[in-house]
Amino acid sequence: MKDPSLRRRLLAEFLGTALLLMAVVGTSAMAADLSPGDAGLRLLQNSGAVALALVAVIYTFGPVSHAHFNPVVSAADWILGRRTGTGLATRELAGYVGAQLAGAFAGTVLGNTMFDRPAVTIADTSRSGSHVLLSEVVATAGLLILIAALVRTGRGASGPGAVGAYIGAACWFTSSTCFANPAVTVARMFTGTEAGIAPGSVPGFLSAQAAGLAVACALVPLLYPQYGRTPVEHRPKAAAPRSDARVVTRRTENSRTQDRRTRWAATPHHSSRPPRAATTRHRG
Repeated sequence: MKDPSLRRRLLAEFLGTALLLMAVVGTSAMAADLSPGDAGLRLLQNSGAVALALVAVIYTFGPVSHAHFNPVVSAADWILGRRTGTGLATRELAGYVGAQLAGAFAGTVLGNTMFDRPAVTIADTSRSGSHVLLSEVVATAGLLILIAALVRTGRGASGPGAVGAYIGAACWFTSSTCFANPAVTVARMFTGTEAGIAPGSVPGFLSAQAAGLAVACALVPLLYPQYGRTPVEHRPKAAAPRSDARVVTRRTENSRTQDRRTRWAATPHHSSRPPRAATTRHRG
């Protein structure tokens, strides 16, 4: 597929992030309606639905924009790409982050509206504590390292399933329930569902996610240093210089044979058959 224009990629990032937030907010509202007295069951419902939705969204928009849907993913691509001559340009990074933030807000509004809730409600769910912020550092760094591992080892086709599985699992093994995404964090301030986050908790989450980005950008080059370089044993071998010795010899033989036939034709003989060409044996 030819590399899409920046406008198409930004549209894909906007739509993909919007669908992701619709899944987050919508499943939270549905779980609250179906299982109001069982927090564990609600988390299972939310994590499973969001993981599956993420897989579908990556499959849908991955061929267009590489399915970042996350400012720290785009920032990691920009930072690590500067070392290898790949990744997003600065202008593209700004566009991606803007599209992700706008899409996240739009998806939150739609998720609220689909469940007959106010389009925008300031969340009051406090998420604080050093253990919660540490969870966000771990969740963010783990996500970025996973993505880098897939890309740098040529296993990008496994990305949708692997990323969806990681997010679904991280909702359970982190006390922060794995936001790991600044656009998601900011947008979830505007929902009154259980998925919300109080504005006072947002700066801490954003700082933890930035720390996770720094950790991942430090570890990825150490873990996968050969990305962007072709190992010596895999480089195509230079073609051996072509020897023209046999070509020259063959041309010389043909020239001599032609000279003999010309002389035979010009000289009267008892036989009309020209002599056979001499065969010269060459050693290679």
